[in-house]
Amino acid sequence: MLILDCTLRDGGYYNQWNFSHDVVNRYLRAMAAAQVDVVELGLRSLKNHGFKGPNAFTSDAYLAQLDIASSLQVAVMVNAAEFVGSDNLPQTLQQLFPNPAAQSPVDIVRVACHSYEIEATLPAVYWLKKQGYQVGLNMMQISELSLNHIGSYAKQINSAPVDVLYFADSLGSMNATQVQAVIQALRLGWQGDIGIHTHDNIGLALQNSLTAMAAGTRWLDCTVTGMGRGPGNAKTEELVMETGRAAPGDMVPLLKLISSYFAPLKHQCGWGTNPFYYLSGKLGIHPSYVQEMMSDSRYSEEDIIAALEQLKGQQGKKFDMHQLSRQPQATDAAEYSEWSPETIFAGREILLLGTGPGVHEHRVAIESYVRTRQPVVVALNTQSAIGQDDIDYRIACHPIRLLADLEQLLELPQPLITPLNLLPEQVKTRLEKNQSLLNFGMRVSTDVFKFSRTHCQVPTSLVIGYALAAFAAGKAERVLMAGFDGYAGDDRRNLEMNQLLQQYQSTPTASPLLAVTQTRYEMPQASIYGFNESTP
Repeated sequence: MLILDCTLRDGGYYNQWNFSHDVVNRYLRAMAAAQVDVVELGLRSLKNHGFKGPNAFTSDAYLAQLDIASSLQVAVMVNAAEFVGSDNLPQTLQQLFPNPAAQSPVDIVRVACHSYEIEATLPAVYWLKKQGYQVGLNMMQISELSLNHIGSYAKQINSAPVDVLYFADSLGSMNATQVQAVIQALRLGWQGDIGIHTHDNIGLALQNSLTAMAAGTRWLDCTVTGMGRGPGNAKTEELVMETGRAAPGDMVPLLKLISSYFAPLKHQCGWGTNPFYYLSGKLGIHPSYVQEMMSDSRYSEEDIIAALEQLKGQQGKKFDMHQLSRQPQATDAAEYSEWSPETIFAGREILLLGTGPGVHEHRVAIESYVRTRQPVVVALNTQSAIGQDDIDYRIACHPIRLLADLEQLLELPQPLITPLNLLPEQVKTRLEKNQSLLNFGMRVSTDVFKFSRTHCQVPTSLVIGYALAAFAAGKAERVLMAGFDGYAGDDRRNLEMNQLLQQYQSTPTASPLLAVTQTRYEMPQASIYGFNESTP
């Protein structure tokens, strides 16, 4: 049985593979003391977009600077996407691995691929073996394949010089029974070593690894404190102890490193299983969706749950962050009776209620203004900091936000302005049965505001852009904005909002804007307290 620790590769998804030399050398000493067999020190990649640390590339020159104990074998991982489809496969592989194994610190190259990439990956396996490397092939998202297909793929791989065939529970959704079934299916076609790479979405990473070991799996992956993509992996410190690999005293360097480095980093980055990862595992959704949403303060708990509901099915199995903001294809507009905002906004003053604390803080003044000046009052989403009788309409458009707010919206009395052409079917059906809807169409197109009588084109699916476009299309006289407080410090949401407001205010026929409660956004400001019946 071999233990392969891949902390610096899988854990790099949390810190951009930016591990310091000191930390890496301490890690290497701890791995050697804990009797770990193989350390996968990072990725090998030619892609260089945005900053990533040295373990995203793990070059031979970098490895040569490290203090690697002779008892440790060194592995790197390359994604099949790096070379599949290459016009010149040998040249691409030569760029990735410029030195043969005899002249490289790398002993083992693991190639991660999806089932549909296996055939195109095998020529690279032959090339790497010719260079003298041990080669592992990692089949990703094994839980999404039928047992018959797994056996067929294993037979296909069996003809190639692969040293170890890994299967990865990429979605973290497998249990012990499924692990055993996969191993049996692999054995129908594969005669060599088998390895397992588990994820901890539903808290079974360690158990699944031990189950695989008992079933004859020889290679077991793990990471320190479970640091890895999404909820992480089987924990190295636990796997070493469970397998009896190291004496308690051998664990001291690793435990000290955990205390001084990995535990604080875990607190900062937040890997480890939680209810959101658990749900993603149960629904078969790629855990990176949860990882990204949890690191983005724009997503509330309701948003994350709603997003996972939207992602379940095939579209959630492959990570693509654009899925969270991508709008569905518009349906034929003739299916719905479209509505023109001019019927209620033309020549009127609008009071738009945002979701910031300024609405509640200045509620008395806002309600007084509404009753004396009688603007058209529109609330974003479920904003209810002033009396329901003072709100005329609500406006919402983002599919995820609508999913999260659906039950609350159904209980609110105001008509809802929304783009029916873009709503998920389950949202649309519920709203049509229970809500008075005003269908103002929407398209999303980068950096563009366009206003038409019954629809708009906006640069974002955020509701504020849609609301402002509806007011401009409706020829509103001006828009007073309350509750658009903004965010503290250098929060990126301030920059995004300012860019949106600038785009809007520079668009011809846009209705003028005026913030009437405190705001950090760049727009004209006045005070709700300075208005009276004679104030223009």
